[in-house]
Amino acid sequence: MEYAWALLILIGLEGLLSADNALVLAVIAKHLPDDQKKKAINYGIIMAFVFRFAALFAISFIANVWQIQAIGAAYLLYLGLKHIIKARFGKENKNIREDIKKDAAGKGFWPTVGKIALADLAFAIDSILAAVALALGLPDSPLGNFGGMDGGKFIVVLLGGIAGLILIKFAATWFVKLLAQRPALETTAYAIVAWVGVKLVVITLAHEDIAVLDHHFPHSTAWTLIFYGVLVAIALLGWFAPANKKQSQADPL
Repeated sequence: MEYAWALLILIGLEGLLSADNALVLAVIAKHLPDDQKKKAINYGIIMAFVFRFAALFAISFIANVWQIQAIGAAYLLYLGLKHIIKARFGKENKNIREDIKKDAAGKGFWPTVGKIALADLAFAIDSILAAVALALGLPDSPLGNFGGMDGGKFIVVLLGGIAGLILIKFAATWFVKLLAQRPALETTAYAIVAWVGVKLVVITLAHEDIAVLDHHFPHSTAWTLIFYGVLVAIALLGWFAPANKKQSQADPL
């Protein structure tokens, strides 16, 4: 049941984060002829899938190293809090997609495919770290180990990564419309990323080489209830938050 919840949360988070990602990919390919746009995005996503699987395979060997967990926790906290602070106090850069479009303009088909693949791989770093942070807090499965990671946990991370690519390809338009109707959900997604970073902090502090917290605490009922309770509260606050932010017109996918 906990595995199902983790996967459901991960797919929802991937969906929200994939909306902006899909817009960026569409902008990168916008200068190409119509018959090449979809082909470039498809090829770029296929290449990104290969890169992403290689990254998942590599991280399976180092996911339980506490130094890697600490770096991942710091990055997720930085990523989430940076976006929240910018959304609350900063000014939105409305020309970011125009800058990307100018940078990509004039480039041929295969350079554009490569740029799309690298952009999606960059997006994947955030989702892979969030997926690993969620998976490491799950109880061990009877599937043995894959690399240095429990097999069941690795499957959760892998399915989350695949879901991210599928959502970018097929469901991002729906998520873009959802974000236009409920703009606070974008900040909510990054708040969840930061909260997942807190979970990774707890896992790091409970590592047997650190032992600041009891080794079993990240898997305890108390922490599980706290984590999912706060996560649901963040999601509900984002869903019911008033749409007080003006939305700029997004580039069509």
